[in-house]
Amino acid sequence: MTTRVETPAALAGPRGPAPLRARFGKVLDGEPLLRNGHVLTLSSLLTAALGAAFWVLATSWYDTAEVGRSYAALSAVMLLSGIGQLNLADVLVRFVPASGPHAGRLARCCYLAGAVCTTVVAALFLLLVPVVAPGLGHLRHPATAVCFIAGAAGYSIFVLQDGALTGLRRTGWVLGENALFAAVKAGLLALCGILALGAGILAAWTGALLIALVVTNVFLFRSAVPAHRRAQREAAPPQRLLGYAAADYVGAQFRMAAYNVVPLLVLNRLGPDGSAYFSLAWVIAYTLYMVAYNMGSSLIVEAARAPERLVEQARRVLRHNAVLLAAAVAVLLLAAPWLLALFGPQYSAHGTALLRLLALSALPNLVLSVAVDVARARRRLGWVVLLQAVLCVLVLGLSVLLIPRLGVTGVGVAWLAAECALGLPLLVTLRRWLPVEPRRT
Repeated sequence: MTTRVETPAALAGPRGPAPLRARFGKVLDGEPLLRNGHVLTLSSLLTAALGAAFWVLATSWYDTAEVGRSYAALSAVMLLSGIGQLNLADVLVRFVPASGPHAGRLARCCYLAGAVCTTVVAALFLLLVPVVAPGLGHLRHPATAVCFIAGAAGYSIFVLQDGALTGLRRTGWVLGENALFAAVKAGLLALCGILALGAGILAAWTGALLIALVVTNVFLFRSAVPAHRRAQREAAPPQRLLGYAAADYVGAQFRMAAYNVVPLLVLNRLGPDGSAYFSLAWVIAYTLYMVAYNMGSSLIVEAARAPERLVEQARRVLRHNAVLLAAAVAVLLLAAPWLLALFGPQYSAHGTALLRLLALSALPNLVLSVAVDVARARRRLGWVVLLQAVLCVLVLGLSVLLIPRLGVTGVGVAWLAAECALGLPLLVTLRRWLPVEPRRT
């Protein structure tokens, strides 16, 4: 049962303006669209804050080169997981809300497919490391290789369980599992630092991931899925799921490549130190990208339940997130040097301009993200693939051109230019893909 929160406007009784009371009531009193989006965003913020603390500890116990190699290795884990889990997390977000008694079977099938495919992809990557990522040659050590492959497969399930929980409107558990993961990996990192383990960063990350998976899936399959089954006993099996998954997967790979190939480019062009400077700025700025992604996930869940409200809710997400992101970007523009200085003066000296550019790029990214989510909800997957493919080509192409000239700052220029090239035209043509509905009396 959801506990209702009394807002100041609600307590004011008839003296408060009705529109103001209604607005605060919807945001704070349990409307699923914004409530679940806010919880997912809070989860991302908490993950980023605890993740930053994790890397602060890492920089205390390991030298800059080891931090850079470890971040590149974890970026590879996320890239391979993104390839191997077949973008089934978004499929779960889209189809679980109306799946009823089929939700558990759908989640288990996605888990199996994602884990098996990611294991194969990670093993192939290790065989090709000398060619595609020479800086990660240390991953080919037998014990480290096992840890790397297990981490990639486990992270696929970690992402998929977030999709299942979101589709079931159990976003509080997404917040809880991420907090558990962050806390445990910080504790294991401290233990690895005390024991002076050479691959301690990767080992701590993988061990914490395993614990978070066990705890979360016990809740998911013993509580959340049975409750959803009881609430929707008559739901039909998902229709045209494979076609949707295949097309959405292609689009997602372009976005994942833009996110996770860039760290490998930086490592290969600028070495471990450059990778370290880039990594911490990206960890902070990526939180802003996650605000748009998380609210978009909530939008897709609600669109699956009430398709007729898609335009209204998409415009609301766009307005709401624009205010939040504008405030966050302003803070980062001012605080960037001091924030990076927490990791050491060299991080502030090399990463401040990069962090500011990445923060600015989150604003046009909001428009792009909403456009992609609306296309997903309408099953216009050609647009989903096209928008993300263009973003990938622009980011990677500009990064290759600018890194030799501008160093890590060139990556920030690449992201800002690519996002503006897509976000600004979408904003200008907003009334075409999100037409304003006539007012009803």
